[in-house]
This record gives sequence, C-alpha cells and structure tokens, in this order.
Amino acid sequence: MAEEIVIILQNILVFDIETVPDVAGGRRVHGIELGDDAGVAELLQHQRRIETQGATEFLRPYLHRVVAISALWWQGEQVKLNSFGKADDDEATLVAAFFQFIQRHAPQLVSWNGAAFDLPVLHYRALLHGIPAVRYWEQGQTDQGYRWNNYTSRYHERHLDLMDILSAYQMRNVARLQDVALLLGLPGKLGMSGAEVWTHYQAGELAGIRHYCEVDVLNT
Repeated sequence: MAEEIVIILQNILVFDIETVPDVAGGRRVHGIELGDDAGVAELLQHQRRIETQGATEFLRPYLHRVVAISALWWQGEQVKLNSFGKADDDEATLVAAFFQFIQRHAPQLVSWNGAAFDLPVLHYRALLHGIPAVRYWEQGQTDQGYRWNNYTSRYHERHLDLMDILSAYQMRNVARLQDVALLLGLPGKLGMSGAEVWTHYQAGELAGIRHYCEVDVLNT
C-alpha cells in the first residue's frame, strides 16, 4: 500500500502591536481641557494608579492608540517579516490594513498576550475609526467553518495566544515574553522596552518603534 503524503499549506500571521496613550480620547473621556499631550498622558496614568491602588499605571485597552503593527507571515514556504503601512501613517490606516489582511488571507493568528491586550485594543480602535472587519468577526453567520473555530473565541485555533496556552489559561502561571525568550536562548527585546515606547514616540522615533515591534514578533 502506497504511503499517503499529506501537504499542509501554512498560513500563519504572528503579530504584535505597539501603543501610546490616547491623549485625545483621554481628554474626551475624562473632560480634560487644559495641558499638553505629555501632561495629559501623565494625568491619565496617575488616575490609573489611583484606580488600581498603585498596582499599575497601564491604561485600559480603549485608551491606547496604535502606532505600530508588525507581523511575520508564514505562507507555504515563504516567510515575510514586516510592519503594516508606513511609519508616518495614521492609526486608522494601520488598523484598517491589519483587518484588510485578515479579510483577504484568513490567516491563523499567533500572539503573546494578544487575547488580553493586542486584539481588544484593535477592537476598540476599529470601532473608533469605523473600520469593518467582516471575516474577523465571523462566527458562523455566513460561513459555517467559523462557527466552531473563530478569531474571537479564547479556546479556538484561529487565534493562538501562546501566553494563554503555555500558562494553561491560569493567570498565576503567565510569563513575560522577554523571560521566556531569554529562557529559550533567544535575544529577547532589543533597543527599548514597551514602557519606553511613549518616550520614543514623543521624540519622533517611529522607525525605532517599528523595529522594536518586529523584534517582539520574531521572539514570539
């Protein structure tokens, strides 16, 4: 009996985003009229520290503005690493490009903490800018193949959050990408950390932020 040969065509998009405080949104939500952007961002972070009793100043997903989306696309035998759009593109253009890619190619998404942060941020920013994402939100209404395996369900395979899976979906077991990358002998973060993105953004270092985001994708 001849041996059966099965060829699996890869279609995987490993992605990561970088964000800064949404100063304009923060002004509207909290009724802040005075102050420059840096001062408003500090006020938003201060309010967050009060809200969490000093546990974190990290803003909620809806108050993050996307400044970079990077991805590694593995399709068949080709692997491409890039960032969506151009460094000086506005947020709407970057977010639209991400969801348009999913619309065209329907890749399996892979992330680190994407279910808890990256995708919720992209949801809110798409809502803010009126960006459609028909295939992304599909849950079997028009394509039955998405009924039991879609992008938004935590336990489905169209989006694999590696941090979620490796921690067995237990918050007490989660690990930082940096720590796991170094544990495996990978380079980890290079050039900056996520906490420094706002400072680099204010200095106009958009190319550096995109490079940093791409390194995170490679580590993932």
